[in-house]
Amino acid sequence: MYVVNSKRITLAGAQKMMETATTHAERAGFAVAVSIVDAGGHAVLVQRMDGGRFHTVHSSTTKAVCAASNKRPTTMKGAAGQSLDTMHALGLALAAGADRWTAMEGGYPILFDGECVGGIGVSGANWELDDQLAREAVEAIGATWKI
Repeated sequence: MYVVNSKRITLAGAQKMMETATTHAERAGFAVAVSIVDAGGHAVLVQRMDGGRFHTVHSSTTKAVCAASNKRPTTMKGAAGQSLDTMHALGLALAAGADRWTAMEGGYPILFDGECVGGIGVSGANWELDDQLAREAVEAIGATWKI
């Protein structure tokens, strides 16, 4: 077979995820940036809340791209799930591209029926809240982040 059917994230799905993440961030008192990308790492929706720091746009996008590419949450683990020290985490980011891989928490893949349709990244709060907001946004559209 040379062609397969595939699922894609819709703008409506991205908007629901964005609303979930930003509403919860606002309630917690943080101004975050949220990026939602498709399975190829291309932006579907990017938003920085009023008062958010400008660097968080790049951080959230990198988290989303990394999560979609690896099909797992962003953490201090390598592409094969191995633990990384700081030197190896930085080396991997340099080798993959600074806009393609990160060890910072807050990025989650968006999975439907085991198929990755994209990724979400949240940046601007503390790492625990970035992580929680991204996870809750994925779950808000009935997707999962676990293979």
